[in-house]
Amino acid sequence: MTSDDATPPAAPVSWPADKVAAAALTFDVDAESAFLSADPSSAARLTVMSHQAYGPLTGVPRILRLLERHRLRGTFFVPGFTAERYPLVVEQIVEGGHEVAHHGYLHESSVGMDRDTEERAIDRGLQALDKVAGVRPVGYRAPMWELNYRTPSLLLDRGFLYDSSMMDCDVPYLLAEHAETAARSIVEIPVNWALDDWEQYAYVPGLAASGPIESPAKVLEMWTLELDAFYRERCCFVLTNHPFLTGRPSRMAALERLVERMEALDGLWLATLAEIAAHTRAMGPVPRAFPAPPVGRTE
Repeated sequence: MTSDDATPPAAPVSWPADKVAAAALTFDVDAESAFLSADPSSAARLTVMSHQAYGPLTGVPRILRLLERHRLRGTFFVPGFTAERYPLVVEQIVEGGHEVAHHGYLHESSVGMDRDTEERAIDRGLQALDKVAGVRPVGYRAPMWELNYRTPSLLLDRGFLYDSSMMDCDVPYLLAEHAETAARSIVEIPVNWALDDWEQYAYVPGLAASGPIESPAKVLEMWTLELDAFYRERCCFVLTNHPFLTGRPSRMAALERLVERMEALDGLWLATLAEIAAHTRAMGPVPRAFPAPPVGRTE
């Protein structure tokens, strides 16, 4: 890619009246799918499966209680497999007034995946959420945040409003097939690894042994620093939590402290990703063209 082809940075977002920045609490309800997809043989490991089942069985109810206490709405990314395995949990999320969004079917990584297989995973996830909860999600988050260059077009074909998988900005922006027009475009709401609890808390021998399990006090300090900086920069703070990780008691206490900090920031808009995406589209930002591979060609 030459300098002439460089993609311009996303423009600042004009937030709703009296708001200076935005924040969203998002939860990836992976449950067993996170490891069944990576290693199908893990299905025979009862302790591992119970570790993952903690999310829908214990973590999600605890998260829902926290959100209810603070009268907040969250965005829950639910793989189709999780919806089929835990339909009552998904129904509770919907009944609580929260957003249910798409997160694959079996939390499949799209790395090296052909087009037909990726389309089947997206469609199967849609079918499961519709069957279980009568939900047609407007948002998508790629499992492990792994998009293919074709994925935005596949999402547009299926009527999605937004994606939340990319990492090249701190504010939402419009991603279009052609930069000259927003006729076929999707809102991108960026994320980043520092605002994901997986890097802090995940430890499953042989599957997610990423290092020492961090103290919630350290995690709270890091996320608070991030929140305050996003707020000063008038950006969009997107926190990603997994109920089987953050749903544990001491970690939930830290998350509640973070929520209290959010509520104390004057003019911080606490919203679902669907609300943030709808606002971004309504503002009519200049679209950015779908990215192209820097070397060679990817389907």
